[in-house]
Amino acid sequence: MYPSGNLFLPAPHGQLEAILKEPRGERKGVALLLHPHPLGGGTMHNKVVFRGGQGLNDAGLTVLRFNFRGVGQSTGTHDDGIGEKDDARVGLDYLIENYPNDEITLAGFSFGSRVGTETALNDERVVRMICIGTPVDKYDFSFLENCRKPLLFVHGENDEFGSVENLRTLVSRLPKEAEAKLEIIPDCGHFFDDKLDELKRIITEWTVRQLSR
Repeated sequence: MYPSGNLFLPAPHGQLEAILKEPRGERKGVALLLHPHPLGGGTMHNKVVFRGGQGLNDAGLTVLRFNFRGVGQSTGTHDDGIGEKDDARVGLDYLIENYPNDEITLAGFSFGSRVGTETALNDERVVRMICIGTPVDKYDFSFLENCRKPLLFVHGENDEFGSVENLRTLVSRLPKEAEAKLEIIPDCGHFFDDKLDELKRIITEWTVRQLSR
């Protein structure tokens, strides 16, 4: 049985099925976390997304994740990443409305990293970004060369959709203001195989450092 969310966000096409999870201790900010490609089976329940959310929770962030249009109980149909950027803005609007004084961190896995970073690049509401399994061999990420926000990349050494060499080249082209941090996890592919705990740790530690500045 498909697991349900605990929240529905109003959207122009109807609704987005979502899950909102608060941290155990004091809230230090909020985060929006986006899932991988819907046509490849991506949902907000993906194991990488789930574990990434735990990492953000452990850093003290309230985490919102949702199903893109056409996934689960979200209405609408897949829109090749165009309408999905509007979905991401719906998530950001929800966080701003309900947590107006909190900084927003945006994170995305695979397709979610592409949609999320392009959406958040020039959105002043988002102060930092996290790319998990960045599919640099599949999508053009050159727009990040205009990034002026702290940015973490977490990547598997054997990622099938983004070679480490190509990702290093991208990171080398980012401006100093991005303070780009690249963490390569050895001996794993795009879905981080048995390295999910390490993925979670890296996300937590980087976020904690960012929040303490």
